[in-house]
Amino acid sequence: MCPARILVADDHEVVRHGLRSLIHEHPEWELVAEATNGREAVAKASEMKPDITILDIGMPSLNGLDATKQILKIDRHAKILILTMHDSEHIIENALSAGARGYVLKGDVGTNLVRAVHALLNGQTFFTQKAARLILNGFKGKGRTSAECDSGSLTPPEREIMQLMVEGKTIKEAAALLRLSTSVIQTRRKRLMCKFNCHGGNELVRYAIRNRLVSA
Repeated sequence: MCPARILVADDHEVVRHGLRSLIHEHPEWELVAEATNGREAVAKASEMKPDITILDIGMPSLNGLDATKQILKIDRHAKILILTMHDSEHIIENALSAGARGYVLKGDVGTNLVRAVHALLNGQTFFTQKAARLILNGFKGKGRTSAECDSGSLTPPEREIMQLMVEGKTIKEAAALLRLSTSVIQTRRKRLMCKFNCHGGNELVRYAIRNRLVSA
């Protein structure tokens, strides 16, 4: 099997060095390119077509969020992981809206980056519990857009799956936690996407967060 191809973009050499070292520890991964600003990241993503692009949110020339949008315009299937020091609800929401499939705080890289990369490679999203909690708490007190957005529109099994998706759990992790097979989890996930007219796991997570379908 060919190694997963990863592009890293961060304007700080020390951060790139740390990510480079972490990637080299995994023989199933390959660092195909590095970028020091957003425009360079977009150009290299377009040229190299990596399996995953890891973007710092605060790069010069073009920030990580705008770079995410431009990369997705070129390839709507691109898998982008946002890496940042910021943990505000506003920035996390913007990362979701830009189309990022994962969000990892730089302070959590040692414990969460490997899990995040594995999740994205498996077609899942990844958001740390801290990030998920910030998003969910940020929407408390805001009115629902419609009756359909009430959490009561979810059955208990659906709510369990949705909660784990928002927390960034992979299908395998959700299956282990709920003591179900991965095929059952995949089936329920597909039904949720159909139920709320979402075209992917990332869109479903954004919908759940914005409409308070699950709680922290």
